[in-house]
Amino acid sequence: MTARTIAPPPARADSVLPPVDQKNLRRAAWAGGIGTALENFDFTIFGTASAIIFSKIFFSSLSPASGMLASFGVLFIGFFARPVGGMFFSKYGDRLGRKFVMVATLFLMGTATFAIGLLPTYAVAGIWSPILLLMVRFLQGFGAGAEQASGIVLLTETAPKGKRGRYSSLVFVGAAAGAAMGAIVWILVQMMPKEALMSYGWRLVFFSSIFVTIAAWVIRRRVSESPVFQELKVEGIVKSEVSPIGDVWKHGKKHLARIFFMNIGANAHSYIFQVFIGGYLITWLHVDSKLIPKFLLVGALCACVSAVVFGILSDKYGRRRMYLIVTGFLALFAFPAFMLMNTGNLVLICLVIVVGFMIASQGTVGVQAAYFPELFGSRYRYAGVALGREFSSVFGGGLAPFICAALITWAAGSWWPVAIYMVLIMGITFCVTLFAPETVDRDLLLEEDAR
Repeated sequence: MTARTIAPPPARADSVLPPVDQKNLRRAAWAGGIGTALENFDFTIFGTASAIIFSKIFFSSLSPASGMLASFGVLFIGFFARPVGGMFFSKYGDRLGRKFVMVATLFLMGTATFAIGLLPTYAVAGIWSPILLLMVRFLQGFGAGAEQASGIVLLTETAPKGKRGRYSSLVFVGAAAGAAMGAIVWILVQMMPKEALMSYGWRLVFFSSIFVTIAAWVIRRRVSESPVFQELKVEGIVKSEVSPIGDVWKHGKKHLARIFFMNIGANAHSYIFQVFIGGYLITWLHVDSKLIPKFLLVGALCACVSAVVFGILSDKYGRRRMYLIVTGFLALFAFPAFMLMNTGNLVLICLVIVVGFMIASQGTVGVQAAYFPELFGSRYRYAGVALGREFSSVFGGGLAPFICAALITWAAGSWWPVAIYMVLIMGITFCVTLFAPETVDRDLLLEEDAR
């Protein structure tokens, strides 16, 4: 009896995909970056306004400390809206494609930001003024809830093996650039006389978002859909009758929870450094409010390369290892950060903000950009990333500035409760990452999740 050699079944690997189109890859990188630039531009101008001016024009009937709490409360509403937007757009991101969501969310965010500049102040409309601000902020967050997920999933699925971290992290270069643009706009309007700034100058900041929105639309409309998504459509894996949200809740709960806890600490630290620190410096350390946008600008400019550096390092040394290094550092940095700021030395204060931007705001997401999409299988990758990141953003970045403001008010200006909170929430992220799988160069056509 002659032995028969049985040929192995054809491997279902990335080799079935067409060669990487370098031109489209560059377009996708620009599209993801500029969309996130708009999101972070919107966030930076809103967050900075919350720290330095909203308490005076929308909550003028409250004390400075209470006004800061109220402003950060409205900021939180935007984060509360993010998972709602993520759930709404998830079914379209995994059915109609990543590009469709990138374009739709762009206009929603841009319109909402522009509308903030049209709102009446408390002196004009009374209680309706903060109510309208809250409503528009909700729409802003609703659009932002699907923005970054579409960009990082599209780039991760478009980039070649070995370079996914490098290219997907470019989305967050846009985030740093958006923060820099937002800081520049605030620096310019703060050159106006105080009366003009309080009257109409702050409105010009929000009107300026129209230029970023138009630039992002021009680039995004020319981007092709990711080759992975196109291949899934050809193979019939993308089915309109199957709900990606229901699918990920049924089969992807483990990684959904994992992303939630892996992002919650990173997200909290990011927004503490970007938003709360500014309010803390003004309200409790009495730093000139005109210096805050300048500190943020220096931090954002230094952070522009940080996301890519950590993305490249995650390609070389592994997603899990780099994420542990970044989150471990941030947990240890909380107490030294406040000690340095409380010296009152402006150089040291600026150094803390720069480190916060480079590590908390950009270092963490530079690793996440490829790590989170690689954790999920192909059927509900977009839904998994969007829901995991955005639900954690509510309890991380959304609540963090408010919790920190409440803690420091309770402690009559003492910073130690805030530092403890930062250590604890980042400790959760670090511990969950210890048990996460490594995903570098994983086959993105596989339907099952990473193990």
